Amino acid sequence: MFDYSITENCLSNKTILVTGAGAGIGREAALSYAKLGATVILLGKTVSKLEAVYDEIIALKLADPAIVPLDLKGATKQNYIDMAATIVSQFGKLDGVLLNASMLGELTPFAQIHEQIFNDVMQVNVTAQYLLAQALIPALQLADNASLVFTSSGVGNQGRAYWGAYSISKFATEGLMQVIADEYENSSLRVNAINPGATKTNMRASAYPAENKDKLATPADIMPLYVYLMSDDSLTVNGKTLKAQ
Repeated sequence: MFDYSITENCLSNKTILVTGAGAGIGREAALSYAKLGATVILLGKTVSKLEAVYDEIIALKLADPAIVPLDLKGATKQNYIDMAATIVSQFGKLDGVLLNASMLGELTPFAQIHEQIFNDVMQVNVTAQYLLAQALIPALQLADNASLVFTSSGVGNQGRAYWGAYSISKFATEGLMQVIADEYENSSLRVNAINPGATKTNMRASAYPAENKDKLATPADIMPLYVYLMSDDSLTVNGKTLKAQ
């Protein structure tokens, strides 16, 4: 695992938005950030899942989180602009954004990729990420130091048979991250990506249904990198894709 010693309250007074916060890695990241002192904004498409994470944070007597129900497949540019304006009015700034939500689509031979599935994967994994970043960067620039984190994959830098739309989308994600990182290199905003590796999540299970899940890292196991990139210890890291495992 990524070698980083997490210190108590290392995210105090930070406001961090997490997409896909209702389950899996997003849920674990949101809980971890809250436990370390951050105010967390939970974004996802399933309200009941977001509410469960909200309730868990409240039960721990941590900073009150916020919920943003939003489906990245159907959301518009204006939805993201309005959300960013609300965040600034309520919180004053954003210290961090974890763009974690992704769509797997189907694992299929390239010649058989369905156009609608390809478009849906690109919408969620690329277009929504670009629109979110574009809308949220002004809020991130209001912080003394801010971190924007994308989610990549092992198939995002080396193409793999049958991973078509998802693999292509993650290549695009890495390019998107690198473009933004280069533009903001000499600013208070740092931009990076995480490759979580093989992790025990529902998405992984749908891709590898016969796999022995007990041998996989859990979302909690890979949190050191997720915390590191949101903490002030990573202030000089920019334009990198880092492996959580």
